[in-house]
Amino acid sequence: MQLIPRHDPHLVVRSTGGLTVAALRGELDLVLVRHLRPELDALVRECDALTVDIRYLTFCDATGLGLLAHCAGRTRGRGAHWRLVCDQPWILRLIRLTALGDLLCPEPGLPDQPDPSDPGVTSPVS
Repeated sequence: MQLIPRHDPHLVVRSTGGLTVAALRGELDLVLVRHLRPELDALVRECDALTVDIRYLTFCDATGLGLLAHCAGRTRGRGAHWRLVCDQPWILRLIRLTALGDLLCPEPGLPDQPDPSDPGVTSPVS
């Protein structure tokens, strides 16, 4: 996969050694879902291992959960590895209430992932 650097305040993507991490920021609502869906769909199609980090979201509605469920289902459907990083109790509660836990399988974090809000982290996106 060739990554093209560009500035997007809502999505930071980095790939290393076959693992792609997409960190989402902001409010994952209908407007942001429409903006991010094409880029996330491209990652889902091309990655062998995709981690979506939503620890930096400030809001997530049903449309946002639908996008995450779509990405998880498509990633696993291709036989690729899916991981969702989430440590926010309010989002974890939404995942539990919507019975998406088995599909999304949220994890609290990964110690080897740099903080995407770090200015040294670039934001290349496909």
